[in-house]
Amino acid sequence: MMLPSLPITLKTTLLLTSSNVFMTFAWYAHLKNLSDRPWWIAALASWGIALFEYLLQVPANRIGHQAMDLGQLKILQEVITLVVFVPFVIFYMQEPLKLDYLWAGLCILGAVYFVFR
Repeated sequence: MMLPSLPITLKTTLLLTSSNVFMTFAWYAHLKNLSDRPWWIAALASWGIALFEYLLQVPANRIGHQAMDLGQLKILQEVITLVVFVPFVIFYMQEPLKLDYLWAGLCILGAVYFVFR
């Protein structure tokens, strides 16, 4: 693997974060960049981006499953999703920051506590 000397949890987190950046762009960037195109063009572009997501996400989960159970992997992914999504919404999509993101983050922190305790 390309990150041989890092701890499993850190490798997993880095790979899942990279994967999530691709996922977020695949799922949402077409709303800004391809809104004037037919849906199937946006779908093809999203599938192309999603390939890179899966090339990172599958090894991340295989590596992570060596040290974490599925629930822990899922909650880690949800934390990463929110950490990636909020800056994407604010800086790329140029939408306002909402207090709801804070409340969602606090709920996810509660989930992290319960699944990793």
